[in-house]
Amino acid sequence: MNRIEGRTVLVTGATAGIGEACARRFAAEGARVVLLGRRHERLDALAAELREAHGAEVRTAALDVRDRLAVERLRDELEAEGFAPDVVLNNAGKARGLDPVHEGDPDDWDEMIDTNLKGLLWVTRAFLPAMIEADRGHVINIGSTAGRWTYPKGNVYAATKFGVKALTEGINLDLLGTRVRVSSVDPGLVETEFSEVRFHGDVERARTVYEGYRPLRAENVADAVAYVVNAPEHVDVFNLVLLPTDQRHSMLVHRDDA
Repeated sequence: MNRIEGRTVLVTGATAGIGEACARRFAAEGARVVLLGRRHERLDALAAELREAHGAEVRTAALDVRDRLAVERLRDELEAEGFAPDVVLNNAGKARGLDPVHEGDPDDWDEMIDTNLKGLLWVTRAFLPAMIEADRGHVINIGSTAGRWTYPKGNVYAATKFGVKALTEGINLDLLGTRVRVSSVDPGLVETEFSEVRFHGDVERARTVYEGYRPLRAENVADAVAYVVNAPEHVDVFNLVLLPTDQRHSMLVHRDDA
């Protein structure tokens, strides 16, 4: 049964990777989609694609989730336009740098904390009250296996994803007695722009992260997110972890020596 059709789904970080793949999946399932991201050209191109391929109703907004006031203004606009979301996918997030703490760049730390934690909070705080009032809705946070297992030099990024895990658990407790669901989807190694962003555009270094094994693709994560959203309203898939078969832990990846 398709329980996604006709619902309004807001996706942050929709201009690439997991967010883009999820937007495509939601549109294919018949949802109205609200696409948020910082690169308006990509948003416009994706919106045009979804309208042509699926006849989807699409609303876009070039927005940085770190800007709390901009998020609040968007909430007001969407409510006025009848685009208030039934589902919020907090996907926007990033890693910056791969250094021991004593050599880390505080600017990188600020960017990760402000995006991965505070951005998630601003979006959730903006849209959750309407869900509580309606006594229905769903917030899905894209976490990471880095929020379960730290790894060398992943310190601050892992801390933000441990924070996402804690927020997901805390928000879930706060919503006891309502029918609003909270879930997280925590992927392992996914080949997207993630490593290019982490290494500040060093494509060659980023490519080595995914060599010698078969990583997840963004579409695999979108499948998992769609499964979570499509569950019956009395079922909350609270936490879903997915790994490539070649990965069993943050520190355990089987690579083909050939």
